[in-house]
Amino acid sequence: MDAFYASVELRDRPELKGKPVIVGGGGSRSVVLSATYEARAFGVTSAMPMARARRLCPQGIVINPKHGRYTEVSATVMDVFRSVTPLVEPLSLDEAFLDVAGAARRMGGPRLIGEWIRATVEDEQGITCSVGVAPTKFLAKLASAHCKPDGLLVVPATDVVGFLHPLPVGALWGVGEKTEEVLLRLGLKTVGDLAATPVATLQRALGPAMGSHLSALAWGRDERVVTPHEPEKSIGNEETFPVDVDNPEVVRRELLRLSERTAARLRAAGQVGRTVSIKVRFADFTTITRSKTLRESTDVGRVVYETALGLYDALGLERARLRLVGVRVEQLVDADRAPRQLLLGEKDTGWREAEQAVDRAARRFGAGAVRPAALVDPDRSGDSS
Repeated sequence: MDAFYASVELRDRPELKGKPVIVGGGGSRSVVLSATYEARAFGVTSAMPMARARRLCPQGIVINPKHGRYTEVSATVMDVFRSVTPLVEPLSLDEAFLDVAGAARRMGGPRLIGEWIRATVEDEQGITCSVGVAPTKFLAKLASAHCKPDGLLVVPATDVVGFLHPLPVGALWGVGEKTEEVLLRLGLKTVGDLAATPVATLQRALGPAMGSHLSALAWGRDERVVTPHEPEKSIGNEETFPVDVDNPEVVRRELLRLSERTAARLRAAGQVGRTVSIKVRFADFTTITRSKTLRESTDVGRVVYETALGLYDALGLERARLRLVGVRVEQLVDADRAPRQLLLGEKDTGWREAEQAVDRAARRFGAGAVRPAALVDPDRSGDSS
């Protein structure tokens, strides 16, 4: 997907199209999750500290992320991929490898399949994606990066060397900042330079495994196949406070916010989980986790929160200064397959139905349209939520 989180936000708020939009938390410790290409023109990139992004692009419009919404859109996009082939290997919410060899007879060649995917995603979700087509995973990923945004690039087997060798060595999969520095000191600036270097030389400089790996990639050799992933094993959220917090009530409110967000992501993914865990990071960066396994799987925010709160209170951190807290639900299964124990006299509707109604309101009016009273900011006198 092209600038996935930002694209979803622009689809839901079309008045922001053409403007520099940055998705991420507003705190000084927050990082950029996504940015429109207008914001990227100012140097804003994903994973950049938000404070730096604001300095680079002071006119940028910062939007708090809506993780449940992104998960929902991602699930629909992945369904489009799986309608082409069952061999789909997701890398993240917005990226995946597809082995389309078995779909050629039904849908045509790889270029036609790529165009169909792009058109279908845009038609169904109102966002764009870039597709790289190549004989190997590594080359397909490179090709998709080279045709962004909203493009398609096919690298046939006969053109692999011509495509690869002019690229900078930093384009190779596995070449980070330190490895690139070593290669540049050796005078290897392009992939072609690296390909012409004896493997033994690369192994002496980088180690046996890395030297062999990069030499193979430089000639387009990548033996890895598309491996469909198992469903996500856990879903959670965490928050780094703008300043260290020693007020338990502030922590409890944040646990409530994270529990509601995590449960919404579970429902959007059609999953429930049985184990609830919390993560607590202290001001000195020491981190601890605690978990509890429930009798039944759940996707109800209130259940997640009550469990997380119990775990937090049991720690006895009344005066501790905290930097970060997180909530996670594990042991996930599909919601329609999870066993559910019926209780005598149980009401037909309850918290789960109420939260599903909140989900519907959020889809129509935006995230936060309905939320617990404890999460309403008392300083916002005009807030009627």
